[in-house]
Amino acid sequence: MDTLYERLGGKDAIIAVVDDFVARCAADERINGKFVRTDIGRLKRMLVDQICQAAGGPCTYQGRDMRETHDGMGVTAGEFDALVEDLVATLNQFTVPKAEQDELLGLLGPMRPDIVEEESPETGTPLPAAYRNAPPMAVAQP
Repeated sequence: MDTLYERLGGKDAIIAVVDDFVARCAADERINGKFVRTDIGRLKRMLVDQICQAAGGPCTYQGRDMRETHDGMGVTAGEFDALVEDLVATLNQFTVPKAEQDELLGLLGPMRPDIVEEESPETGTPLPAAYRNAPPMAVAQP
């Protein structure tokens, strides 16, 4: 049986999904406030590698763990749910079959306790001023 990575269409397909998903999140007023200081290029690279690795692909996620990444963001349960809704909408747009969607969400779902800090249905909460983004990525030298 093919890996989830292969059934999703490989890295190019994951990149296309991540591009759409990030744009969808940016337009979603329920959650976009949490991304106001985010390096979008970095976010996309990290998401591609994270999904690629989780799905059995050849990538290696080298970002911070989810608890460290989201510590101090004040992410609510409602915001987490909204983000998942945006991901599902993107997967539907790309006609990803339900079995693959469920498998992918099953791989990502266990991260919830490391991301959600407030068990509240509230959405649209601001990013706390004290939150510290990831340090800049090292630029590879030619």
